[in-house]
Amino acid sequence: MKKFTLSAVLISALLLTSCGVNGSLILNQNQNATQVHLASDNFKVVDKISGSADVPYVLFIGGMNRRELYKEAYSSMLEKAKLENSSRAIINVLTEEHVGGVPPFYYKRTITVSANVIEFTR
Repeated sequence: MKKFTLSAVLISALLLTSCGVNGSLILNQNQNATQVHLASDNFKVVDKISGSADVPYVLFIGGMNRRELYKEAYSSMLEKAKLENSSRAIINVLTEEHVGGVPPFYYKRTITVSANVIEFTR
């Protein structure tokens, strides 16, 4: 009876757990050569923005690859920044990736890009 109870507990524990991997990359994947010097007190932080994109996979077959997913998330973030015709810039770009589900049957990859929006005062 003890073996049956132990087996039932182990099987229940395996069935009730979820699978997921979360990684956070702190890097600027923007390859522009623009430099912004924030050493003096000539700016203020206006907003914190983020954009995300996700894609589901079934049996390892799905939509976009990681690079296209990043581009979609980054574009979504830039739309919220409203940088046109202003003295604003984005800084501290953070890229986060989360993969969750029950591989290989179903999983979903989500990439979230967030940054701070600053506005120059002088």
